[in-house]
Order: sequence, then structure tokens, then C-alpha cells
Amino acid sequence: MKLLLLCCMGIMQPQSVTSMSSADSVMKSQADAFIASTPADLQSKQCSAVVSAIEGDFAPLERVRKSRNTSPQYSQNLNVRDFGNYRLYEPVSTEGESLPLLIYLHGGGWTFGSLNSCAAFCDAVASSGMIKVLAVDYRLAPEHPYPCALDDCKEAIRYAVGHCRELGIDPERITIGGDSSGGNLAIATALSCEINVSSLLLFYPVTKAYNDGSHSWKKYAEGYGLDSDLMEAFNRAYLPDGKDPDKLASVGDAPDALLERLPRTLLVAAGRDILCDQGREFAARNQDRVTRVEFSDAVHLFITVPGQMAAFSEAVRLSVGFITGK
Repeated sequence: MKLLLLCCMGIMQPQSVTSMSSADSVMKSQADAFIASTPADLQSKQCSAVVSAIEGDFAPLERVRKSRNTSPQYSQNLNVRDFGNYRLYEPVSTEGESLPLLIYLHGGGWTFGSLNSCAAFCDAVASSGMIKVLAVDYRLAPEHPYPCALDDCKEAIRYAVGHCRELGIDPERITIGGDSSGGNLAIATALSCEINVSSLLLFYPVTKAYNDGSHSWKKYAEGYGLDSDLMEAFNRAYLPDGKDPDKLASVGDAPDALLERLPRTLLVAAGRDILCDQGREFAARNQDRVTRVEFSDAVHLFITVPGQMAAFSEAVRLSVGFITGK
């Protein structure tokens, strides 16, 4: 159980690890069931909704957003409160203590997702009793294309540092994280904000806001939680003119001088995912700072959409160990 040992001992050093345990068979069976239970036309409908919004008709996209914005239930050992564009998850038993903070950015292709869509993960991490979580409701494309969401995420770091006493967090132990497009925003925020964060927590992040033509992009182009056509629509919505001069949308293409700003990073990948290869390339390029863990049989969405509980639970366990070093 090498994967668990690295986490529990708090010694996750930059490297690449593929999970190889009895848990893999459970992850595979759950991922297969998740794929089988997903309506065959769901991704194509979402793609059409994003394209329609790009062309000026937002009604279909608003329906997608509403369908993914169901109210969560919170654990009893947490205080959860909303203010402005933020939701703070605080362990009840640690009131008055200064804890590490995870600033979390939801996925959804920069076009949908909300504080509710990442609530289960934020709740689970905070329920460890060792971490506070601040979820961010950033502006969405195509109404608000790049760099609007990035600006909101940088403002979240400024807010947290500026209100560290009131929030009860340690400004020296701030992690920023996210899944998919949220992972992309987490990387871009760490690279561009004037305030340094202590670490990055990434789940199957977008590192190239274009069709990368990789093996995983082609092999898992349809039916694995994120279709390539939908991802290309997301890219068009977020970066409508295709221009990315600062490489803060396609962070995987950022120059070495900029990537030197990366803090220590944990990247958890889904093996059966169009984004798998670009994440692997990003980790390899930054191997002195990035530890990559691959759930080889998992598929996209295990953080935010129910159905892959083994992958979700292991992601929570790795996250808590990485942030706290315990």
C-alpha cells in the first residue's frame, strides 16, 4: 500500500505514483457503473448548451446550471456559512484555533458549477477536524470569459489573508485547490497572484485549453465523464478569441520562469480521462514540485458527481494528509 503510506507518514515527495491495490478493482467497478448510469446524450446536450450560450442563447446553459446546483447536506461536526461569493466550512471542535485553509475552486468547464457542486468534497475535508475550507463562487463563462474567473480566485486569496484572524486560519498554511477547470484556475492563481500560497491540490486539472491531440484525449474522447467535444466547447467559452499570451489559461505551456512559482503540489489524476496525459506531462515537467497520483481506472468527475465513492474517499484522505502533513 505504497500510496497510503506516503500520505499517512506526511512524506509525499515529488514523484509519480499509480495506485496499485485491491482498491483499484473497486474503483474500476464503481467507475464502470458510473459510466453505465450516465445518460448517453448528457454530454452532447451540455455541449450544445455551451455552444448556444457562446452564440447568445443562454437558456439551455441556465438549465444545465440549475440541474447541477442542488442544495447539499452538511456534516454535524461543521459550522458552514455563506458570505459574499464564499462558503466557509469550519470544524466545530476547533473554534478559536488557527487552522490550515484550503481555498477550493469548483470544476465545470468554467461555464457551470457552484458552491453547491463541490460541497461534498469541501465538507469531507473540513470534517477531518484539521482544516478549514473556503469555497469560491467565481464568475462563469461565456458571460465572463478569461480572465474574470481568475481575477475572482486571486481576490479570494487576498480576502483570506486579509481576514485571517477573523476566519481563524493560518496565513502561512493556505492551499489552493480545484478539480478540472477549477484545478486550472488553482494553478493559474498560484502563478499570477502576488500572494504566495503554501501548496496546490489538483484533481484531473485542465492544463491546456485546447485539443492537445494526446493519446488519452483520443482514447477517452467519449463516454468517460468528459467528452472531447464538450471540453472544446468549454475552451471556446473561456478563451473566446483563443489568445493566451500570459499562458494562464493553458498553464501547461507556461514558460519555465513562471512555473518556478509553483509551490509543492499534489495532482490526483483519473486514468481513464481525456486530461490524463496533459496532467502527466505537467507533473513530469515540474517533477521537483509536483507529486502525481493516478487512480488508474477512475474516470473524470469523481470529486463532484456521486458514483465513484472509493476514488472520492481516497482523494479526501490524500488531501487531508497532504495539507496537514499527517
